[in-house]
Amino acid sequence: MSTQNNKLNIKTAKDIQDASLIIDADVVVIGSGAGGAINAYELAKQGKKVVVLEAGPYVPSSEFKEMMAVAMGSLYQDEGGQSNTHGDVTVLQGACVGGSTVVNAALCFRTPDYFLNLWKAEHGLVNLTPELMSGYFDKVEKNLSIEPNAKHETSIGANLILNGLNKLAIEPGVAKRNIRDCAMSGFCFSGCKTDRKQSMLVTYLPWACNHGAEIYADTRVIRINTANGQASGVQAEVVDPKTKVVKAQVTVNAPIVVLAAGPIQSPIILQKSGIANSSGQVGKNFACHPSLSVTAMFDKEVNDFHGATHSLYVDTHTLPEEGGYILLNAVQEPVEASFQAEPGTGKNYVAYMEKYRNSIRLITLVHDENVGEVRFKDGVKEILYEVDDHDFEAMKAGLKFNARILFASGASFLYLPTSDRTVINSVDEIDSVIDQLKNEPARYRYTSFHPQGTCRMGADPANSVVNPYGESHDVKKLYISDASLLPTSIGYNPSETVYALSSYIADEIIKANFS
Repeated sequence: MSTQNNKLNIKTAKDIQDASLIIDADVVVIGSGAGGAINAYELAKQGKKVVVLEAGPYVPSSEFKEMMAVAMGSLYQDEGGQSNTHGDVTVLQGACVGGSTVVNAALCFRTPDYFLNLWKAEHGLVNLTPELMSGYFDKVEKNLSIEPNAKHETSIGANLILNGLNKLAIEPGVAKRNIRDCAMSGFCFSGCKTDRKQSMLVTYLPWACNHGAEIYADTRVIRINTANGQASGVQAEVVDPKTKVVKAQVTVNAPIVVLAAGPIQSPIILQKSGIANSSGQVGKNFACHPSLSVTAMFDKEVNDFHGATHSLYVDTHTLPEEGGYILLNAVQEPVEASFQAEPGTGKNYVAYMEKYRNSIRLITLVHDENVGEVRFKDGVKEILYEVDDHDFEAMKAGLKFNARILFASGASFLYLPTSDRTVINSVDEIDSVIDQLKNEPARYRYTSFHPQGTCRMGADPANSVVNPYGESHDVKKLYISDASLLPTSIGYNPSETVYALSSYIADEIIKANFS
């Protein structure tokens, strides 16, 4: 990788003066998040002319506000309002140069061998062996400084939870993150103002630019072009981010197209283009790891503001056969804390926020076996997805597990994120309160940072969108490289899986086209 002159070669809407723009390139990459940035760097390093198109704006880290409410409007898809059709699962994605890597918590897990073996058995991915993937995990961990949290980075709330885990003899896991010398501000979800989080904005994108790659922000792809069964480029439009007026039409002529717009936008671009869907699987198999957060209130101020956003986890129940849920602690600022709990309205809400300093949280994130669909219908994006009864039972088991840990940590009472104010006052109430919860649409405040699976990878063209090397079964030289590839939900934060898979696909593109 390049380590000098790490600057972005970027154009935004204000830099574009002509009403039409025609660009010739060797490779056009759609999206600048994990998948797009890694492919841009690896392919530019081969001496190829690479152009990256990003629909979101370019927001330099110096302009990050360290306030979730502000970040939602400037860095997130649909200003943080993207949700399923029921409106009870908020699907959070970055929509800016660097994509979701700019606004995620930097938490990293290797793909468990369990899922690599499952994908081999059920989807024919004999190539993605644990041995092969291990080399790619090593590579991205080195490039992105993925390391276990240092002891001093453990947040105050996580230390309380650690006490609870020790009392209950539950083994904790130490979080690994792609961060260098963390400032421990807890503002990961608002973007890292100090550039210590090793997002694509400060790593692979500038490295790609050092090799000549060009980035166009505010540039929305509307169609992938094909000729004679092969990708040939894209049509796009430059949109003024303030007025939303289309400022220019863009044609990129390129013999290789890498689609990395994320699991919501990638299938929509394919649907708009009318390609790559002979299997009927484009947009299908959508999973998202729905999560609920239990808020614990203490009798005294805890001030859980300082430390890593995620310090520890418990994954003893993560695999489907073990229950299908993982627990994560999280430092959450007041805006997040308010929308991840349902303390009631009026005086009840004021009482909750007045005691914000006394609160900590544990998240239950489920490995969703039920799947949904992303589609573009009558000009509107739709995410058809709901938590089914099976996954809801996994969630309830996780909430009970969480509740016992939080009481063992010293909590005086707990809030559950239900639409009516639900409180658990003691350990003795845990089972009776949670057992009464029914799986009802729009009753719970689910959050998802992990959309996956809408263009799944597989050996059989009849039931997958791309082959085991990331290339469309239907359209040659059209590659997909983002979390939409995942054949199944994996139950862990998928960032490192996407980093490693994207690095692998870049190598396969080089092998097939440049060797």
